[in-house]
Amino acid sequence: MSLAKAVISGTVYRSPEKRFTSNNVPISAFAINISDNEESLVRVVAKGNLATMAEENIAKGDRIVVEGRLQNNVVKNEDGSEKKIVEIDAYTFEKLAGSSTASSAKSPDSIVQFGQDDFSDDLIGEDEIPF
Repeated sequence: MSLAKAVISGTVYRSPEKRFTSNNVPISAFAINISDNEESLVRVVAKGNLATMAEENIAKGDRIVVEGRLQNNVVKNEDGSEKKIVEIDAYTFEKLAGSSTASSAKSPDSIVQFGQDDFSDDLIGEDEIPF
């Protein structure tokens, strides 16, 4: 089995399902579609607190970015045959703007906007740089 770090983005195809291991550690698995033109699914597995966060904050149709360890796995189909799949053991995930279930969309009035007069043309002196 080879391991590699991966960062992928896509649309949640199947909402997270949370289960527990025999040691009562939460594990959540869901699928994301990484292609806009056709169905290219990648399984995402989250463990611990990340599994709980995934179940509470991610829904089908959300656009997300996932960072984790890329790995291959074998699953058994209903007919007993085995199928190799690509999955990510997630370290972090983040919802992208425009998701269907965005929890706190900000109105344009609540976004801080700066005018041209708010910035100085003066250069920062070398003694002000902290490194």
